[in-house]
This record gives sequence, structure tokens and C-alpha cells, in this order.
Amino acid sequence: MKFETKIFDEPHLEFGDKHHHPDPRLGLFEAGPLQTPVGDVVKIAVVGSAKTVEDARQFFAEAAAGFAGKGEKHPNLHPDFPGLGNQNPFRCKFEIAESATAALSQSRIDKIRKEVRHDRAVEMAVDEIVQELRTLDEGSHRPDVAIVALPIGLIERVWNAKVDGGGTTEKEDSGGSDAPDFRGMLKAKAMDLTFPVQIVWEDVFDEGATIPRKIKESSARKIQDRASRTWNLLTTLYYKGTGRIPWRKMPQDGEFAACYIGVSFYRDRGGQQLFTSAAQMFDERGRGFILKGKRAQTESRGRHPYMAQDDARQLIADALAAYRNHHKHYPARVIVLKTSQFREEEAQGIFEALDETGAELRDLVWVQESYSVKVLRDGNYPVMRGTFVELDGKGLLYTNGSIPYYGTYPGTYDPRPLLLCPHSGSDSTIAQIAAEVLALTKINWNSTQMNQKLPIPIRAARAVGEVLKYVTSEKVSSDYARYI
Repeated sequence: MKFETKIFDEPHLEFGDKHHHPDPRLGLFEAGPLQTPVGDVVKIAVVGSAKTVEDARQFFAEAAAGFAGKGEKHPNLHPDFPGLGNQNPFRCKFEIAESATAALSQSRIDKIRKEVRHDRAVEMAVDEIVQELRTLDEGSHRPDVAIVALPIGLIERVWNAKVDGGGTTEKEDSGGSDAPDFRGMLKAKAMDLTFPVQIVWEDVFDEGATIPRKIKESSARKIQDRASRTWNLLTTLYYKGTGRIPWRKMPQDGEFAACYIGVSFYRDRGGQQLFTSAAQMFDERGRGFILKGKRAQTESRGRHPYMAQDDARQLIADALAAYRNHHKHYPARVIVLKTSQFREEEAQGIFEALDETGAELRDLVWVQESYSVKVLRDGNYPVMRGTFVELDGKGLLYTNGSIPYYGTYPGTYDPRPLLLCPHSGSDSTIAQIAAEVLALTKINWNSTQMNQKLPIPIRAARAVGEVLKYVTSEKVSSDYARYI
């Protein structure tokens, strides 16, 4: 077996004025976002309890002056947030209008908390919140984006750490779950609003608030310092509130126009039906498009989800049609990423769609998240992020690990690699694919930290599935901001 090892440099991102930098925060600070907003204000609404609404107001008032980072030991990992003055990182203001808030009464919160059935409590909470969001949508001060500031009392009752934290996955045993997902249900029911929604826990605005361990998405979940929380939250609000992207993958000289498609699988709300596929398409400008696929197939006992040949062809054809409508031409190169193995009929359907549009270059890559082989580094240090090992045509890639720029490993557990398995019909080398996957992990506008594990097409496709399982109509929004 052939073994070749290298460590990729940290990929650069592109910001305003074609400025590039590997660090999202410093890139924004130095040059502003890739796409500056048309207006100079992002109008924010807040729905929550009386306390979380007031906490949100206080948070934004203090963020205007900036926050000191926790950067004495690792200044690049925990930089200051510089504030929201004239040359702030987002080149715009963030404002909560007086009439753009709604607080659920304590009696309504108590009624939800007293509901015995978990599924019913989730539906009650979602309906109460969506009702307030609709009122804001119909008012005279319609926001660009709304924050749902969940108080701890509601989080305790409606959040299922196993479901909401784990998300939609399609591992080899895809059993699914019929436990209601608060995040997915809320975003599905709010999809027809004129603005997207951002869910925020109470401890984001009030670091003195304590989240019970049993409902944390991870037992290791720790609240970030205020500067880091502000960087992440305002980046998300900028993207959702303006419809413009903060940064994109740095284009390479001579790079072909490319389309990235992530394919995921999810069960319907009942949890007993066959898998359904969802795809998220990202173009080279960084924008995302949502596509809903047909019902998927599975092998014995509901394992190993895959698309039938005709369904795979149709899904990719729809993705490329959306690309053409946006760019007025088809891409020269198409990359399809999936976390289950490509069956031959599935790959054939994809190739048929590509042949019909004249896409010359194509890469089909099976991305495995768990693999028994690990790389060890000399000394008592985690392996470096960007470490790549070629394994006879496949590639072991560490997208988490020690980051020299940070001067530390920013994770909690030992990093685990991705195994990249290109289909035999792929055009790029495994090293080229691995370098691209590493760069795609940095397109995450929910976080400004450089230790994201999954490339954005797969992460986005999963986020889509978590929402689509609760969408009752055939018409779905194509706006990625509605799903994250």
C-alpha cells in the first residue's frame, strides 16, 4: 500500500477588496466582508422572555464599544472584538428597534414547561414563538433578521440534546428518530416569513446563566468569552440580515468555474419511512442553494442509504439548472460530496446529468467521518490540522488538530480524521481533493474559528435535512440562511 504524507498550509479566505487572510476575524477586521451591505443598518428583532429580550438589548449596547478577548496566552485564538464604530469588521450597524421585540409572558412559558409530553411541549413552544414572529413580520418595523432568545426555562423543556445536538446523520446504521427537533421544527414553520431566524441560548447574552448539564449539546460545552461570542453571533446576523457573504474560499489562478454539491439523507418526521435525500449546492461565490430530492433507497434493514439512478440524475440536473439560472452558464467542474458510499447506479445517474450539461471535470467523493486508522505526532501533542496521508488512492485528512497560528489545539478530545474515498470516475488527485475539502471547512458563517470538521456542502446538506423533515408543503425555500 502506498503511503505519502504532507501537511497542508492553512487555506486563505477572500474578503473585501480582494484581501485575503487565513483568519476570518482578522480578515474582517482588516478589509471588511467580501460583499458589503447595500444599507448601513441590519435591523434585528428579538423574541424571548422579558429577561432575554432585555439581555439582548444590553449585549448589543455593550458590543458597540467592543469586548476584550481572552487572549493573554493565545491572542490569535481569543482576539478582541473591536466594537461597532465606523470601521467595524462588518462595515454596518446592528440595531434593535423599540417596536421590534416580543416577550412571551411567564404564564405561557410555565404552561409549556408543565406539559408532560415532550413532543407536545416542543410544538407549543414553536407555535408561540412563530406567532410572535408573524406579528413582527406584519408590523411597520419589519426586521432583516430575528433572534429567538431562548430562556433557560424553555431550553430545559424543549431541547433534546440527543436529537437537537446530534443532528441528521447518515451513518451505516441510519435508524432515524421520531423525537421532535425544536430547531428544525421552528425553522420549518418560520420558512415563509420575510426574514430568517437565529436561535440564541440565554447564556450567550448573560454569561452568568447556567445551562443544566443534561441538556447541553455536549458535556464539554463551555460558554465562550464575550469577544468570541460576539464575533460568531454578528457574523451570522450579518449573513442572514444582509443576504451577503462575509468571506469565500480563496479562488486559485486558472481555477475552473466549480459547483459543489453536498448530498445527505434524513428520515421523515415519523422516523419509519425510507430515507429522503437533500442536497446543498455552493458556487464559487460562496452562495448556497437548497434542493429537495426524491425518496431514497436503503439496503438491508434500513442501512446504507443511497439514491436510485434516475433520482440521482434528477437531483444533479436540478442543481446544475439552478447554477445556470444564477450564473447564466453551466460549471466546468462539479464536485459531489456524500457521507455514504456511491453505488454504481447512483454514480451513473450523476454522470448522466453531468454529460447532459457538458461538465468536463467531475469528482465524486465519499467522506467517511469515522475511521480506525489514526496518525500520531511526536511528543504529547495532537496531530496538526491539515495533516494528510495518502492511502493507496484514498486520503486521510485531519480537519481538526493543532493550529500553529493559534499556538495550541483548540479542541477538547483527540482529533479524528476524515477518510476521503474518490469514485473511480473522478478527475482530481486525492491530494487535490483533500486540499479543497480542507478549504471548504472554513466556509461556516456560524463560526469564525478555524477548527471546523466537515466541509460546508455536507454540513449544509445536513442542516437542510433537519428542517425539511418538518416542512409539510412541496414548496421549500432555496435560501440557505433559512436552514442554519
